[in-house]
Amino acid sequence: MTTLSPFFAYSRRAPMDAAFNGLINSFLRAPASGPQSVRAIAFEVTEQGDTYVVAADVPGVRKEDIEVAIDGARVTISAEAKAARSTVEGERVLYSERGAGRATRSFELGAEIDQARANARYADGVLTLTLPKKIAETRKLLQVQ
Repeated sequence: MTTLSPFFAYSRRAPMDAAFNGLINSFLRAPASGPQSVRAIAFEVTEQGDTYVVAADVPGVRKEDIEVAIDGARVTISAEAKAARSTVEGERVLYSERGAGRATRSFELGAEIDQARANARYADGVLTLTLPKKIAETRKLLQVQ
């Protein structure tokens, strides 16, 4: 098999497959260590008329451990996942991807947010933010006296 990519020097996949499988197997054999950091908060933003709707994935976090800050058009989501289980005497965790730690994600939207009308809901691991755009104040001309 000939590879077209200049990034791979192998003409056959067998050496790469063996290296990859060895790496995965070494992780499975290694005992789990202390808490790992939480994954980045993945999100999507949609616009519905004069409102932004943000759906952010924060699974395994209690709603009390989620914080949302709004500053003008900037939104910051912070979440802290805490260790959910304790080990039983004589038990040994062989492998775990469940992490504990704090994750923060900031982004800026195209318009300032009306903080008084903003809303946040959390269900099934998804944080949904409803962020109405701030109504632009109409321009006022002052009478020069």
